[in-house]
Amino acid sequence: MNAVRRRLQTSEAIAGWAFVTPVLIGLVVFLIVPILMALWISFRDWNGFTPPGQSTFVGVDNYRALLLEQGVKRFDFALAIRNNLYYVLGVVPTQTAIAFLLAVVVNQKFLRGKSFFRTAYYFPSITSSIAISLIFIFLFQRTGAINFLLNPILASDNMNWLENANGVFHNLFSVFGVTTPPTFLAENSVMGLTLWQWISGPSVTMYAIMILATWTTLGTLMLVFLAGLQGIPNEVDEATMVDGATAWQRFRHVTLPMMKPTLFFVLTIGLIGTWQVFDQIFAISAGGPQKTTLTPAYLVYREGFRGSSMGTATAVAFILFIIIIVLTLIQRRVVNPDEV
Repeated sequence: MNAVRRRLQTSEAIAGWAFVTPVLIGLVVFLIVPILMALWISFRDWNGFTPPGQSTFVGVDNYRALLLEQGVKRFDFALAIRNNLYYVLGVVPTQTAIAFLLAVVVNQKFLRGKSFFRTAYYFPSITSSIAISLIFIFLFQRTGAINFLLNPILASDNMNWLENANGVFHNLFSVFGVTTPPTFLAENSVMGLTLWQWISGPSVTMYAIMILATWTTLGTLMLVFLAGLQGIPNEVDEATMVDGATAWQRFRHVTLPMMKPTLFFVLTIGLIGTWQVFDQIFAISAGGPQKTTLTPAYLVYREGFRGSSMGTATAVAFILFIIIIVLTLIQRRVVNPDEV
């Protein structure tokens, strides 16, 4: 009997490995090997045209040039980190809050035409990001629809959205007469950028791109939140109603805690997506004006495919990978989905 059981277990193991092996081979060939290859290139000087074996080993020079040495590479990398940081801080909380609000509204039993609203909100998410970016270029032109709607309200000249390198915080400071930085902010710097440059805020052009990104991601995140809301057992909500809890109390003490795993998932994919933003930057601004929309992902493209410096490009990619991992771990500790 034991011999038969062992033969069955062996046969099941062989069958299992037979089904899994093609997938594992695909992961190794198309995922693990390229990652290890990129890591190897990050320690070399390679132009991307000659065979990789003919490249020169430079050790950590690519990383040193990005993080420690004064020069254009460190300055551009610092700008990219600053720009993307403001992009993340602006897009992730906004898209998460609005998507959750839309999911709560669409999940109401009294709402009619739920299918229409789900489709309407989700449609921008499945549309080509390049096509939407081109539409936004026309909307944000000096004579575009945005200025046409805002001018009667603001009573101002047409704003040059896509060629305005001024930081929105600096623009706000100028309203109160602060046009020159304090000595402390002007004389102290981090990675080649003065503190005054670090607190400039996103440029007007980056702000327009943030609006685009928020609008295009709302639908997907709304559906994720909607799935989480519909996964909450009705018995829990009914029990709180019997206990006399108000709608706000049910939302605060029942819905929000039980949505923590979904919230963590949405924040995580939002964080990863915003730190990897590329297509909107490529189509709308190409990193300009004055590098105020330059991001690490676009810097990888610019250094690798336009600057023929694959070593620098892969070094940027791995630093970006570390940033995403660290921020995700911090976010997990803050949200703490495991306590549900």
